[in-house]
This record gives sequence, C-alpha cells and structure tokens, in this order.
Amino acid sequence: MEKKRTFADRLLLFLKGVAMGAANKVPGVSGGVVAFVAGFYEEFIYSLQKFNSKSLLLLVNGRFKSLYNYLNLRFLGLLILGMIFSYFSVSKILDYFLIHYEIKVWALFFGMILGSIYYIAMDFKVTNKKEIAMIVIGVLGGVSISLFEPATQNDNLWFVFLCGIISVSGMTLPGLSGSFILILLGNYVLLLVDSVNALYDTFAEIIKWDFSFTSNPERINLLKVLAVFTAGSMFGLVTLSHALGYLLKYFKNLTFAFIIGFITGSLGVVWPWKTKVIKTNEAGQMLKDSNGNFVIETYDRYLPKLSMMGSWLEISFIIIGILIVLMLIWSSKRTKA
Repeated sequence: MEKKRTFADRLLLFLKGVAMGAANKVPGVSGGVVAFVAGFYEEFIYSLQKFNSKSLLLLVNGRFKSLYNYLNLRFLGLLILGMIFSYFSVSKILDYFLIHYEIKVWALFFGMILGSIYYIAMDFKVTNKKEIAMIVIGVLGGVSISLFEPATQNDNLWFVFLCGIISVSGMTLPGLSGSFILILLGNYVLLLVDSVNALYDTFAEIIKWDFSFTSNPERINLLKVLAVFTAGSMFGLVTLSHALGYLLKYFKNLTFAFIIGFITGSLGVVWPWKTKVIKTNEAGQMLKDSNGNFVIETYDRYLPKLSMMGSWLEISFIIIGILIVLMLIWSSKRTKA
C-alpha cells in the first residue's frame, strides 16, 4: 500500500487533509468528495481497512515498523495532521465567511460539487439497468436527507458517541455531509463549535500554565463530550471503511453509481439561495438550544433574482467553484503524466 512520495507529494497530501477537514466542517459539503476528486479515495478506504485483527497482533508483538507500513500510517498521518490543522485554522476562517458572506460561500461550494459530479461521472459509463437503478436510489437518498427537519440538542454521551459514528460518514461516503447530519441530529453547534472551541481555549490556557479550567464544570463537560465524539468518529471511520472496502471490491460500478446519484441528490443541501426558518413554540416565540443558539427547523429555498447585480456576482462564485475543481483535475492529471 505504501507509496514512495517526494516532499512535494507529502506537502500536497497534507494540504488535501486540510481541504478534507474544512469540507467536513461545512454543513452540506462532504470531505469524501475531496478524497474522490483528489484521487486518493480508494487508498484512504483501503488504508482504514487495515485497522483489523492483524494490525492488533502486530501491535501486541511489538512489531512497530511492520505495523507502520501495514497501516500505511505515513499516508493516513499526513491526512489526519492536515485535518487537525484545518479545524483550528482554515475552518475558523470559513466560520467568518459563512457569517459575513454566506450566499457567496454556499455558491462556491455548490459550484465545486457540480464540478466534482462532472469529474466522477466523466469516466463512468452506465452498462446495465442495475447501475441506472443505483443512480436513481442515490439521487432519492440525497434529496430525502435535505428535507429532514433538525432535532434538538442532546449531550447524552451515548447519543454523542452515535453522532460520532454517523457524522464521520461524510469522510467515507462522498456526498453525505457529516456536518449536515449533525445539524439534523441537533448537535452541530455542540460538537463542532462549542466543544472544539473549548479544546482550543484549554490548550491556550495550558500553554500559559493556567489550569483553572479544571474547576469549570461546563468546560470539563464539553471536553468529555468532545472525547466521546472523537471515539465514536474513530469507531465509525474504521467500521464504515470495512463495509465500503467490501463494496468497492465486489460491487465497484454499483457503488460508484450510487455515489454519483447521492452527490447529485444532495445538491439541494448546499443550494446557495435559502433562508433559515427558526423553530417556534405555540406562542410564536423563537426557540433556542442550551447554548443560546436559535434552533433551525428547515430552510426556505428560492431562485436568484437575475435582475439584481448581486445575484450575478453570486452565480459567478458557482462558476469559480467549478473552475477550481477542473483546475485541480487538470493539475492532478498533468502531475501523473
């Protein structure tokens, strides 16, 4: 599995990890799409499959070098390092732009996903009715997810562990956004905003040799929640990779057909022109979760007004998103050549 990589290759792999991390945090965007378009999806899945009884045996017997090579840890390590770096840097920048330039950010991602669909479908040729059926099932699955209503926040640790298992699907299944799933489960703010910020603040305090957070029950609870969520994510990552590895090995074309359909169907999740509908109680008052954030019930989607210059600017971001993906594909092919 291990490939010989130059320093430039390793740097590029780290940057791909950064891109995956950023994509995973944005609701509606899947890190798996980044892996697919960047050309390392199958290596990623098969590397995760190596976390099995054989790797455990190598660990118990102290054969660390063999374990390192068997797990393809140079590849996985660089990706994970890029994702971690992204969560504390690029994703913070994305949060800012989503607050101040929301439609333009969604338009950019919408265009990038359109370009990704073109790339994935470019070399895929439908050969039978089963593949057509899987594309249709994928489209229906993607559309149905975009229509679900979000639940309320729940910090029960068993539920948080389950959230970790489900949300990590965005890394392994292109088109399924882990962040969007967390919104549907009601725990996006808790798990990807509050708990991550709590960890960041804790590290900052430890560097200053300040351990006052240990007497802060709210901080301790958020750190506990993040630890359980991480454990659930790791468990889900390994188990889902085994299932997907099996499907890619024995039903590759059908799996690709489903992925193409699913990504297409999920475009509604990242449709740029939408307004949030806040959940209200019987008295008409807008509801907030335990962190004081308004609870989103659904989104009202609308078409851009072509008579307005701002709409054309937003459409241009869709075109830029498509061009970014096409340039990445061209660059990747040129490098391989």
